Amino acid sequence: MGITPAQLRAAFAALPDGGTPAPGEITEGSDEPVPPEIRQRLQSGRRPAAVLVPILGERSGPLRLLLTQRTDHLRDHAGQISFPGGGLKAGESPLTAALREAEEEIGLPATAVDVFAEMPQYHTGTGFSVSPLVGFVAEDTRLTPDAGEVADIFEVPLDFLVDPRNMRHETQYYRGAWRTFLTVPWAGRYIWGATAGMLAQFSRILRAGA
Repeated sequence: MGITPAQLRAAFAALPDGGTPAPGEITEGSDEPVPPEIRQRLQSGRRPAAVLVPILGERSGPLRLLLTQRTDHLRDHAGQISFPGGGLKAGESPLTAALREAEEEIGLPATAVDVFAEMPQYHTGTGFSVSPLVGFVAEDTRLTPDAGEVADIFEVPLDFLVDPRNMRHETQYYRGAWRTFLTVPWAGRYIWGATAGMLAQFSRILRAGA
């Protein structure tokens, strides 16, 4: 596919401002039985969150996406593959939150990120409204994972991740029920859930702008 930085910028430039409600927002379903803590979150209102979708290789190529694997002891998303990010603090914008979390989790300075797009919100089945911010990371940026949250930082070719042929739905027994979710397996890694869903959203935006 050979995606170029110019193609990325052009595809995402057609999106409306991230704070404006617009077509493209995605809401995951919640398979029954819904765990009590998630049901409470869904009933009380979705919690706002933001993630950074960090892209490497703007100048040197090829483009790669930076992902993290969470540590196994976390309360939420333990052991899962995700983008750097988390919940918004009071009065915080999605952009500020995404950059703050990226610096806290993987040592990525805000000054090393050129954020050029905000994707439509992604509403997870676990009760979060996630704003994904897309940006290029400066060459030769040194990253340091927070050992309490991040077990590993790794790169995946962007062409692979946004190719619909590499995405599939699977059904597994999880948290007391059979649940169906999107997956993107890669090199022994298992990308699934909201991260896979946002990758599918990313892919649709890119293909629509091609």
